Amino acid sequence: MRQSPANRILILIKTDGPQLAAAIGDALGISGEAARQQLSKMAEERLVEPVTVAAAGRGRPRQLWHLTASGNRQFPDGHAELTANLLGTLVEQLGPAALDTVISAREAETLQRYRQELGSADDLATRVEALAGIRTREGYMADYWQEEDSSFMLVENHCPICAAATACAGFCRSELETFRAVLGADIERSEHILLGARRCAYRVTPR
Repeated sequence: MRQSPANRILILIKTDGPQLAAAIGDALGISGEAARQQLSKMAEERLVEPVTVAAAGRGRPRQLWHLTASGNRQFPDGHAELTANLLGTLVEQLGPAALDTVISAREAETLQRYRQELGSADDLATRVEALAGIRTREGYMADYWQEEDSSFMLVENHCPICAAATACAGFCRSELETFRAVLGADIERSEHILLGARRCAYRVTPR
């Protein structure tokens, strides 16, 4: 994605969640008014939309800018319609077991590749960092950080296989099992795009 002002705003909201115009201006190094003008243009193109949120106490309501469905579609989703159609045809012609076989084969290939890429990383922090890097290269816009209790959060702000995952939840289950195997840790999904969250988030706890 080219780094035009509009695209920078899309990426900012995608990765950090709904934003105030002033915060967007600060992040882009422009005035709040310039940010509002850019957001208004993007709203006309139906890429973003404002949502008014009541302020705490007696403060004035705040206007947070969200991505619309069209805004989210600016990020890649691996040939969404074709993928969903192919999965539907596979199940229709060969049955659900065939799809399970495909998912299992994909899981085995992914696990092998991830283990090779993580190489000799022998501590959890290094493995989480490496996995976040791999997932970002694959289009998931991943990030991670360590919590005060020594657990880690791994977040993915985009899902490039969302159409496939929507058509078959087995892809999500498979990815979770892959993470557990490659990291050698207990992992719980705390946010899920398919359940309406803006991202997928995983809490990674040492065993």
